Amino acid sequence: MSGPALGAALEAAWGGPPPAVAAQGRLLLLDSLGCALAGLMQERPRAMAAALAATMPGGLRLAGLRQAGGPGLGPAGAAAVLATAMCWDEANDGLARAHGRPGLAVAPLALAAIAGGLPVAEAVRAFSLGYEIGGRAGEAWRLRPGMHVDGSWHSLGAAVAAVRLAGGDVAAAGRALRLAACQIPFALYAPIAAGMDGRNSYPAHAVLLGQLCAAAAMAGMDAPESGFATARALALGLETPAEIAPPGEWLLAEAYIKPFAGVRHAHYAAAAALRLRPAQPVVAVALHTYAEALRYAGNRAPEAAIAAQFSLSWAVAAALVQGDLGPAAYTAAALADPRMRRIEALVTLHEDPALPGRAARLVVTLADGQVLEARCDSVPGDAAHPMGEAAVRAKFAAYAGAALGPAGVARVVAGLLDPGAPGPGAEMFGGNLAGPC
Repeated sequence: MSGPALGAALEAAWGGPPPAVAAQGRLLLLDSLGCALAGLMQERPRAMAAALAATMPGGLRLAGLRQAGGPGLGPAGAAAVLATAMCWDEANDGLARAHGRPGLAVAPLALAAIAGGLPVAEAVRAFSLGYEIGGRAGEAWRLRPGMHVDGSWHSLGAAVAAVRLAGGDVAAAGRALRLAACQIPFALYAPIAAGMDGRNSYPAHAVLLGQLCAAAAMAGMDAPESGFATARALALGLETPAEIAPPGEWLLAEAYIKPFAGVRHAHYAAAAALRLRPAQPVVAVALHTYAEALRYAGNRAPEAAIAAQFSLSWAVAAALVQGDLGPAAYTAAALADPRMRRIEALVTLHEDPALPGRAARLVVTLADGQVLEARCDSVPGDAAHPMGEAAVRAKFAAYAGAALGPAGVARVVAGLLDPGAPGPGAEMFGGNLAGPC
């Protein structure tokens, strides 16, 4: 893929999405906010917010962070923290053909702009623009072993969205795109493998890098159009042009919203486990799934939440014991639960090339010798099984309820989803919730 292909996609998407795609964009922004508010209930995202407030102060206050007499966060800092919090439970949306989450560094920018008073419709146009560029960059950016997708090509989408949000024109967005393409981060999987949560800072870096590129572009700075192709060759060893979606095709329409927390590859295993949930003790568990899931989510005996979120065996254990795969599967209490530890250790992992794409087959043996089997070829959020608005609303209420309360949830949902309603403003960040930091 070359720079001109991304530039053509930028020009095609600049005018904004059609109504159906815009409605999908509103749903993704709502889901992104819910995931971020759930993440802000955790200590480290709150501590990150407090640290950034010292150097990026402003009027935005986030859930769980109440600084009496102290500064809130400016839009840049707030967006960076939201990006980190958004992926904390590994529950936000993605795009299968990009092998990643184009909205991860774009949604926080749009949400921060809405909190600052930008009309939701304009924020949706900027979000859609960034999503289309990030999604196409993700299609072309095939990772080497040991790399991690988050924070790599995401800054390209963030850069063009930031220009749009700042009132720049398509020429400035093109410059921002070229600037970001010349400095794509080489992000590593190493923190996850080590059970460390530094990976969650990657999307915050993409947010800030995108804003930096946008500011430089609006000042007139530029970079060669060949930057993305050169970066792809140097970093990945890929010389052949990639096949990407043509200009005018809306990748946002294909975005999936996750029904579960944790890496998407583990959702098929969790869904299969939920179909079984035997009452009798389990003595053996065999999971058969596809190669990419085994490669990307093969962590065993996870000691930290970030490792558990990328663990097929932990997803099976959580589903069998808790009856769900949500943020509660990754708490300290869950990680110390001997029932979940026992079942996780029983799980054996097997590749099944006969499975049709993303799928899983689970075989559970009970203490009395009975063998149960379940197979999952699709989960909510897949192209053939999209999550409807009611399901997304319910997920938002579950994830954001602690920060907003029932009345706040209702107001924010209306503000983001109803084109005729007033925008939710800064209230949507739940900044009046007192919390330790």
